[in-house]
Amino acid sequence: MVPYLVSFYDGNSPKNLFNSMNPEKLVKEFIDNLFVKKYNNKIIYLHNFAGFDVFFLIKYLVKYAEVNPIINNGDFISIEVKYNNIKITFRDSYKHLLASLEKLAKNFGVENKGIFPYYLNILNYQGSFPDYKYFDQKKLTLEKYLEVKKDFENKEWNFKDESIKYCEQDCRSLHPVISKYNELFFKKFGFNIHNNPTLPSLAFANYRTNYMPSDKLIPIPQINGKVYQDIKLGYTGGATEIYIPKPPENDNLIYAYDVNALYPFVMSEFMMPIGNPTYFEGNILKIDHNAFGFFYCKIIAPKDLKHPILQIHYKTKGGIRTISPLGKFEGMFFSEELYNAEKFGYKFEILWGYTFKKANIFKDYVRDLYQLRLQFPKSDPMNFLAKLHLNSLYGRFGMKDIFEDIVIFEKEDNTLYENNNIILDLIDIGTHMIAKLKKPIVDILNKEDYNNVNIAIAAAVTSYARIHMSQFKNNPNLPNLYYTDTDSTYFDGPLPDHLVSSTDLGKMKLEGIFDKALFLAPKLYALENTKNGESIIKIKGLTKESIQKNNITIDLLENLLEKDYKLTFKQNKWFKSLYKANIQILDQIYTIQTTDSKRELIYSNGKFINTKAIVLDNTTR
Repeated sequence: MVPYLVSFYDGNSPKNLFNSMNPEKLVKEFIDNLFVKKYNNKIIYLHNFAGFDVFFLIKYLVKYAEVNPIINNGDFISIEVKYNNIKITFRDSYKHLLASLEKLAKNFGVENKGIFPYYLNILNYQGSFPDYKYFDQKKLTLEKYLEVKKDFENKEWNFKDESIKYCEQDCRSLHPVISKYNELFFKKFGFNIHNNPTLPSLAFANYRTNYMPSDKLIPIPQINGKVYQDIKLGYTGGATEIYIPKPPENDNLIYAYDVNALYPFVMSEFMMPIGNPTYFEGNILKIDHNAFGFFYCKIIAPKDLKHPILQIHYKTKGGIRTISPLGKFEGMFFSEELYNAEKFGYKFEILWGYTFKKANIFKDYVRDLYQLRLQFPKSDPMNFLAKLHLNSLYGRFGMKDIFEDIVIFEKEDNTLYENNNIILDLIDIGTHMIAKLKKPIVDILNKEDYNNVNIAIAAAVTSYARIHMSQFKNNPNLPNLYYTDTDSTYFDGPLPDHLVSSTDLGKMKLEGIFDKALFLAPKLYALENTKNGESIIKIKGLTKESIQKNNITIDLLENLLEKDYKLTFKQNKWFKSLYKANIQILDQIYTIQTTDSKRELIYSNGKFINTKAIVLDNTTR
């Protein structure tokens, strides 16, 4: 992929620039047309900018303009560009609205994008309407294709004209979506979305202004530096485990459940760490029997626990894994998760840690946003926005405490290379380099240079979520548990009615009942209801399109139960290059098999039949 067309739209008139021969000249023309006085200090939104457009633009932008990007975890959050005394900020609207532009257009009730033959690469083509094979047949039905084709029965189809029409329509769709999004959010919460580059930052700003307790008795301070790094050891995310790969032949239906808004539920119901942390050494419980905080402990897990519930990051040959082991190990844990683990037979010795005060700080935020969801149907944009903001707040508290400095410099400038001890990473973009640099000590000592984060709150939320999910594990009153994900469970029977509701926060929703099921590894499973034809296949790393293209079925995947059996597939993979300013789409070989990275696999006659927890007999991390 190389760019041949740029369109932009300011709500009044569109601008389309077409150059099929020279991408650099195209981008230069774009810069000259965009950086004019009336757009000074404006924000330009591009949908999926960080995953797409930036790869075509930045190599050329740096040649002509002063470019200052914000990069987090490899993603371009925003880019401030100055050219001819005009400053414009590029942002990714997908960082606010986590859905395709097509879905957003439908959700916000604006004119939708049309159809285009993505696989036709003859840029000067003129003639009859392109064949169906050139369109994305996974998204475009033959019926819809024929309907559009009728409009060209008596006229010529022109690649340039139709590509401009299609690209311009994307802009015409995105502009009112962003405008309506801002209008809705401002009316409800009094916020201009353009002051925040991402959804979590907007949710955080809304919370701090409208919901965060102002009482001095409930302070929520920044946590950074060593305390941040220590508590981060216990920030391990959701628990994903496979326990039993398959129910007996022709027996046991599998019931799939999801928790209704797991993270918002625990945020609403439970006490969070507040105030400044107090460091301690030794067993804090001898001083305070109900100590609340994060404790670094030696753990002894019960020997016969079928579904261990305390998880750690553990170094294996394949890299760092998140496992829930038995035996002896150590790590940083939230106090409430330790107290919950005691009920399952865990023993622990506290070595050191941090204590906090506690308070319920999210109840009003969750209540208002959840009620907002219930007031509007799923098709309404307000329902969509409320859902996004319910699930985006907690992660903002766990963001990096300090970003690295980002510098763009010409390759011929050797000044930065002389200080290579401060260079963490270099990205080659042709005539220039993007350097990620260590923060100077003087900046690290400056409190204002840190991000406003509190990892104790983020880690507490995920810990409470694991506590909530633990009630579905090792429970003799429930059916057999086959697989769990962060907020989902798969049993070979129904759950009691008191645990199930489609509307109550924290209750389980029944997502489906299946008479065929296969669980092979975390994020690798298949379910099928042979009566109604419903089928779910999840393979981490393979897209839905690849699964369909390779005709992957539950029967095919069942071969993986054989020991050392592997399945190999092809799928298109995008290789993005800032250096070449292009994206290559190549076939990639993808191999899947069962894995023992989180639990040991049990075989009988060479066939995978069960799993058991990994047992650790030392405290080496």
